[in-house]
Amino acid sequence: MSKSGKISDREKWPTVQVYKITYPAGKIYIGCQPYLSYRYFCSPNRELLHEDFQKLPPEVRRDYTCRKEILWKKENGTDQEMFAMENRLIVEHESNNPDIGYNRRPKYKKSKSLTNDRAENS
Repeated sequence: MSKSGKISDREKWPTVQVYKITYPAGKIYIGCQPYLSYRYFCSPNRELLHEDFQKLPPEVRRDYTCRKEILWKKENGTDQEMFAMENRLIVEHESNNPDIGYNRRPKYKKSKSLTNDRAENS
C-alpha cells in the first residue's frame, strides 16, 4: 500500500504484460506495462508515427483502427521478467526494424540468414 494509504495500480492489478500495437500503416510497436490497463496504448516515437500517417490516404486518416494484442502476461510477474519478455518479443517480431515497426531498442541488427532467405524468396 502506498504512503497515502491508497492501493497502487500495481497492487490492484498485479498482472504484467507485453502487448503489440498494429497501426494503420501496417507497422507495429511492442511495449509492456507493469499493471493491467486496457486503455493504455503505448508510446512510440511521435515523429515516426506522424510521418507514416501523413503517407496514408486522407480517407484512412479520417477513419482508422489500431489493434492491441496481448502477446504475453503473467500474474504477479516481476519487472525483470516483463522487460526480458518485451525485448525477446521485439527481436522475435522485428519491431525494432524501421521497415516493420516503431521500436528503436534493442538496436536492430540484420541477420545474415534472414537477408539470404529474403533474397532467395524474391
